[in-house]
Amino acid sequence: MPANKKYLTPTFLHRFGRITAGFVGGYLVTVSFFLALSFYFEKVSVLFTLVFGGFLVWVGLMIVAFIAKSGWKIWGIYLLLTLFFSAIVYLNQPIPSL
Repeated sequence: MPANKKYLTPTFLHRFGRITAGFVGGYLVTVSFFLALSFYFEKVSVLFTLVFGGFLVWVGLMIVAFIAKSGWKIWGIYLLLTLFFSAIVYLNQPIPSL
């Protein structure tokens, strides 16, 4: 019995967008999130948490990307989250004195 066409991914680009959002976008969000956390908590503790808990966060974001209906929409969300966490990192950098 063949699969119902409405449940299959329509195009290669749609499937490619979800796969890359899951792997690359999830990784970028995870790393930028833990880097932003390192400015508010002890850096060594955050790095240990990144090593072990970061994998779980990355896998969770990967699952969300595969469940999402649109790969490009999830890419946009992941890029916005990455930019948000990167802005926190950028704004917390110490200003060098002259």
